[in-house]
Amino acid sequence: MRHPLDNPVLWSLTGPQRDLALSDGGAVRYPADMSPFCALPDEPGPADWAGAARLISQGEVVLFPGLRAAPPAGWEVLGSGDGVQLVADTLNAEPDPEAEPLGPADVPAMLRLTKLTNPGPFLPRTVEFGGYLGIRRDGELVAMAGERFRPPGWTEISAVCTDPAWRGHGFASRLTRAVAAGIAARGDVPFLHAIASNTTAIRLYKELGFAHRKDILFWALRRADG
Repeated sequence: MRHPLDNPVLWSLTGPQRDLALSDGGAVRYPADMSPFCALPDEPGPADWAGAARLISQGEVVLFPGLRAAPPAGWEVLGSGDGVQLVADTLNAEPDPEAEPLGPADVPAMLRLTKLTNPGPFLPRTVEFGGYLGIRRDGELVAMAGERFRPPGWTEISAVCTDPAWRGHGFASRLTRAVAAGIAARGDVPFLHAIASNTTAIRLYKELGFAHRKDILFWALRRADG
């Protein structure tokens, strides 16, 4: 049996986040306005790919992390990106006195910040993953981090970003530790993903106490009829 982190979306949507899952056969995905991530069984067959196609709207671009083989005919590969998966090893998880919980009322500010920083997909309902914390300056949200995938026993830290005008103040490190503290409090182990080419972020996470677990490929796909 593969490790849950080898196929994190599948294990999340068939486990702790099953209430968010849209499924068809062996294919599962998050709601389109929440996250573009989809998953298939480790060894998907034609029926699984057909189920995925039914879950996806015409022209919609979806992401499959950890897919081990290229898709069959009927799918258009828009790209594939090298990523790294890191897990908390010696991370000092601790609350931060300035970190404020973020919720639906903060979505406009969160969308503004993610548009500036592009930390990965962030949509109007992404905040529903929960665990989001932010730091403000002069009433404006300038840094945030939150949660995303939740395979059994694990929780991913995601959307770690800081307004370019406020970088260099340590906000990303503080918020990563604070989000990790909430994860650890419920008994899960924090992990995260980063683009392999983002060596600055990877170096920061390793300095914080994350360790490289594996390389992981992210596929961007669209139905060929799209």
